Amino acid sequence: MRKDPTRAEWMLWWSLSCSALGVKFHRQVPIGPYIADFACFSHRLIVEIDGPTHDTREQYDNRRDHWFQARGWRIIRITDEDVWRTRSEVIAMILMELGLEP
Repeated sequence: MRKDPTRAEWMLWWSLSCSALGVKFHRQVPIGPYIADFACFSHRLIVEIDGPTHDTREQYDNRRDHWFQARGWRIIRITDEDVWRTRSEVIAMILMELGLEP
């Protein structure tokens, strides 16, 4: 996915990589045995974009989220449709989770 991101991942990355947010995000970053869509190490926050394939991966996603949470990470799951339709609201939600003003 690093070389061929989904449309939603590309749209969100464009917003997260902007220095105006004041925090650094990494895209498709390995953390332990998993790869996070987006991770902010300074705030221990992972943002996952869930497309249609996640409908059949609920058990895997739950195990993965538990692994991250057990190591102090917080996870936000966002649907790709939310990124397409309400990207500004998604960014505001991420900023609030980071403790920053939207």
